[in-house]
Amino acid sequence: MARYLDDPFHIDVRGRSADTGDDDHVYDLILQVLFTSPGERVNRPEFGCGLKQMVFLPNSDALAMATQQLVAGSLQRWLGEVITVESVDVQSVDSTLSVKVSYLRRDLGERREDVFTSGAPS
Repeated sequence: MARYLDDPFHIDVRGRSADTGDDDHVYDLILQVLFTSPGERVNRPEFGCGLKQMVFLPNSDALAMATQQLVAGSLQRWLGEVITVESVDVQSVDSTLSVKVSYLRRDLGERREDVFTSGAPS
């Protein structure tokens, strides 16, 4: 099993850089794509999909559909070698945006489903 630096970077109980396994690493990669706003990374200004900004837009079915397409396209573009996106379901309740991503890990052929949430600061 491969080991990767954990994201966000932190020091573990041994005083070393914390590491993580394959499953958590893929989860961290998806999290980075979803919550990084385009223009936020200096050397990759197009990276990310800017999900955090969607929380402040008026809630509607059209916004949910657009967000689903945005998320699926961004994940396919930036993580297409790691995962195959099977479905994206977006739910918006009050100031919380919940995104359920169903995907296939290409290295194992394993299906996964993770939920990511973003909320407006209180």
